[in-house]
Amino acid sequence: MNAPQQPENEVAYPPEPWDLRGLGYVSLWLVPTRALPALPAGVSPVSLFGRSVVATGFVDYQPGGLLPYHEFLAAPLVRKGATIGLSITDIWVDSAASRAGGRELWGIPKDMADFEITHVPSFHGVARVAGELVAEARVTPRSASLRLPFPLPATIWQTLDAALARTPLRATGRVHPAKGVWRVAGPLAWLRPYRPFVTVAAVDFGLRFGPRRR
Repeated sequence: MNAPQQPENEVAYPPEPWDLRGLGYVSLWLVPTRALPALPAGVSPVSLFGRSVVATGFVDYQPGGLLPYHEFLAAPLVRKGATIGLSITDIWVDSAASRAGGRELWGIPKDMADFEITHVPSFHGVARVAGELVAEARVTPRSASLRLPFPLPATIWQTLDAALARTPLRATGRVHPAKGVWRVAGPLAWLRPYRPFVTVAAVDFGLRFGPRRR
């Protein structure tokens, strides 16, 4: 196994790819394209009739994967040419190693937050920065789960060293249709006037993130 890398800020993090596992709760929103945060140069939002899809999610990465930590993110659906992917515009974690690795390896703008996470009887997640609410979600699965029939691929587009970075990911596991109720604030005020139109709960999922395409 390769040794952890040591960036300039002296926080070590594992080399890519990262193999993670855990539970995730994801909602999709329709947001006016004009309301989206700035995206990396070289990608465009996927837009229809002036609206774009944004994914938000709480993730509980658990022991058994490379790093255990909590995460909340918001990511608009984007494209580069014919390739569809996501660009993470807002993201918080409670692991210094995850923050450093996300920024150094892939250009993902991770910041630190405090999390409160419970999974039963239904999911409740809260992310706060300096005591102020960033996001809160309550997610209740609605029916039996469906196992993904094969590893689900995706592409993440970010700015790294003033250039466009493309990082693949592959997810496996089971998903439940779910009901999600969200509250967002602070840096996510651009999402606050809207509501998600679909929510899923992913249980016992595995995720391989990277390596970045060079």
